[in-house]
Amino acid sequence: MSQTIPIITEEKQLALVHPVVYMKNVSKVYPNGKTAVQNVSLDINQGEFISFVGPSGCGKSTIFNMISGIITHSAGELEILGTTPTLAQQQSTDVSFVFQEPTLLPWRTVLDNVMLPLEFRHFTKQEKIEKTHHILDMVGLSDYTKALPRELSGGMKMRVSIARALVAKPKLLLMDEPFGALDEITRQNLQSELLSIWKAEKMTVLFITHNVFEAVYLSTKIAVMTPSPGKIESIVEVPLPFPRQEDLRTSYEFSDIAAKVSQDLKF
Repeated sequence: MSQTIPIITEEKQLALVHPVVYMKNVSKVYPNGKTAVQNVSLDINQGEFISFVGPSGCGKSTIFNMISGIITHSAGELEILGTTPTLAQQQSTDVSFVFQEPTLLPWRTVLDNVMLPLEFRHFTKQEKIEKTHHILDMVGLSDYTKALPRELSGGMKMRVSIARALVAKPKLLLMDEPFGALDEITRQNLQSELLSIWKAEKMTVLFITHNVFEAVYLSTKIAVMTPSPGKIESIVEVPLPFPRQEDLRTSYEFSDIAAKVSQDLKF
């Protein structure tokens, strides 16, 4: 009786050998002597959606800045996609960062803002336009391609920022509290859209939030951090099914996980 042998692509082989993010005893000490992060060990695998929660100043953004290569770690081992964060940024567009503020170029239209990462890649002009329109359609901004940032609401600006991060099809997307300044309705709408994009694009997403309910709704796992110097207090699994519907937010299962995270945050 013949047996079918599964085909493992090169990308899948890499995922089996290397986590997307590998951290072992990583610490960060700033020049003024302040220890922001201490002995953080964490493996993040392909396709996970992991939220980081913790008190202000606990080092969440510092971890993201080290992963993205903006700053270097002081001690420990840190690899991104099998290489150093600096090389990952220099040699590819596999890592994208969405900050708390949209940071759009005010003189460029929505189309041109989103197209910006493609200008450094070897695509034809038509290919760049097509890729940009595709992403804008995914985030619901097809009718605003010619608009300038000053003509957009806060939620729409954040959509542009997310689209700009996605247009180069990154393998790892870092999001530092991107919805924190938005009203609750806009926030929940963008949460659902983000999950749809994450599933469609098969990315790994790391997400910072101070909102426990947001973390539970979005994540496959939640990393709970201690006050400064930041350490990982616990990793809370979120075994809720996808796709996640709005009525999930009022379910007992959702409440139980939120309560577990909240309890872990009481130091």
